[in-house]
Amino acid sequence: MTSESGRPLSVRLAGAGVDRRSFLKFCAGITATLALPAQLAPRVAYALDQADPLPVIWLEFQDCAGDTEAFLRSRNPTVGDLILGMISLDYHETVMSAAGEAAEKARDDTVARGGHLVVVEGSIPLGIPGSCTVGGQSAENILRDAVRGAAGIINVGTCAAFGGIPAAGPNPTGAVRVEDVVGGVPVVNLTGCPVNADNLTATIVHYLTFGEFPELDGFSRPRFAYGERIHDTCQRRGHFDAGQFAEKWGDEGHRNGWCLYRLGCKGPSTFHNCPSVRFNGGTSWPVAAGHGCVGCSEPGFWDNMSPFYDRLPHVATSGFDLTADQIGIGVLAATATGFASHGVGKVVQHKVAARREKKAAAELAERADSEEETENGSASAGAGGEETGETR
Repeated sequence: MTSESGRPLSVRLAGAGVDRRSFLKFCAGITATLALPAQLAPRVAYALDQADPLPVIWLEFQDCAGDTEAFLRSRNPTVGDLILGMISLDYHETVMSAAGEAAEKARDDTVARGGHLVVVEGSIPLGIPGSCTVGGQSAENILRDAVRGAAGIINVGTCAAFGGIPAAGPNPTGAVRVEDVVGGVPVVNLTGCPVNADNLTATIVHYLTFGEFPELDGFSRPRFAYGERIHDTCQRRGHFDAGQFAEKWGDEGHRNGWCLYRLGCKGPSTFHNCPSVRFNGGTSWPVAAGHGCVGCSEPGFWDNMSPFYDRLPHVATSGFDLTADQIGIGVLAATATGFASHGVGKVVQHKVAARREKKAAAELAERADSEEETENGSASAGAGGEETGETR
């Protein structure tokens, strides 16, 4: 599955049926996804056109293969275009044609050359080392061997990035995230259950264009994909602000697309670009389909965000002054403490504090004006009485 090198990407893609116009359109779209200025689209196109195919080793451990399924359904370019043009997928248990010793040799040869990317799907079971083996090797040993000489690691899905569902209590396999096993290699976490294939493509394009991963947040996630709360860009946000909530599945509010917060939506505490990028070729995402966000891109979501069909406690949905920010901060405090370290969370905290200070100052000024008017009124009345007495 190794791509042919030595020819520009546009030529290789043309041979696979992808014309120049489609290639440039893809570069413009991926530039927008990366939140880069549109003027950089030609640079992205040039960098991709000249780049050699990037060797990639894709490893699967404790996973459901959902991230591989998402990768196989990438929309633009398709997975075939990716393999033929942008990357050289040298090892992937699910899609590679080689098997047995030939497959292991392909992986080992890539590691020996170095400069490759390691894509990891699934958590690593340190508690039961022999519970996840390939070719007689444990997940831990395979991972340690694969990252030798690697240019970077891309963790696809929440299991590889944070431990995910396998690491949820009581965690019988002792599942851990990739960074608990290996270090010293640049890491980017593309969380979600599953990963959004467009975010994976954009991350690879950024690396090919600039020679490094995109800017990351405190959880090693790209800010272009995880820099905003779902609640802030959700198409149901207007209903939240208007106090319009679905109360039961299938009720009038649910049928009319009202806010799903009271049915357990965790959008106010989840950072992801789901509302804009969406899934299945950009056609939809859970909230658009009528199901609340479960916060699957956040650390420990299975434990911290449950129960999934009940709103998190201590957050009111009446009196909508500062509700969006207050809910975000309230949930951050009520769940994983690590949320508070998120860069955007800090911005929101400062924003809430500033608004509260402004509101308090306004109330204080209003109270002072009221007191001054009362004092002036009393003084005027006293003066009037004195004048009357003098007249008498």
